[in-house]
Amino acid sequence: MLLNIDLGELPGEEEELYEHAHLANVACGGHAGDEGTMRRAVELCLRHGTHVGAHPSYPDREGFGRRRVTMDAGDLRASVTEQCARLAAVARAMGAATLFVKAHGALYHAAREDAAVAAALVDGARDALGPGITFLGPAAGELAAAVARAGGVLCREGFADRATRPDGTLVPREEAGALILEPSVAAARAAALVASGEVDTICVHGDTPGAVAIARAVRSVLDERRAKGG
Repeated sequence: MLLNIDLGELPGEEEELYEHAHLANVACGGHAGDEGTMRRAVELCLRHGTHVGAHPSYPDREGFGRRRVTMDAGDLRASVTEQCARLAAVARAMGAATLFVKAHGALYHAAREDAAVAAALVDGARDALGPGITFLGPAAGELAAAVARAGGVLCREGFADRATRPDGTLVPREEAGALILEPSVAAARAAALVASGEVDTICVHGDTPGAVAIARAVRSVLDERRAKGG
């Protein structure tokens, strides 16, 4: 059970987030990030033994990738390829590998619902990073189906710091109760996800208020499970 954290998105990002993360989803230019922020993120991953992954989005920096963008499937595939390749080049130059991909924001949700978007995401990531790349995403939906068709690996994701609907989709940020800000509540949610056996990785968003304390609490739950042999 691995803790993944969305990183490389905000100025002043705290290094401790990288210490707690097993997997760092590094913004690679679509919604946030540039060569400088990617270099810093990879440097901190290397320092703390954190695995590097690409965090592509719709090319929408103004909306921070949280707005669904109508794009031709070929253009979306090319954008994902470009974003992932930029991070891979930075990481490779620093002696690190880019091991997985997790879509950001609106692209994450669209890939769950839309087969064409899911295929563009999977194909674009594989174009940049190779056929053996692992994807983080929801256990069911079009992305899972696209990864399976490509013969890839899906790491099923749950969320410690976000409320979800009965179908597993995230409650929109603008709705009351969407963000889970109390570390003990996030830790309890993580423990429940672990016990469910339905996820392989748990996410904490690096831009959630109090993200360091939340990540620390969730990582403690996962470390305790590991110590017990779970």
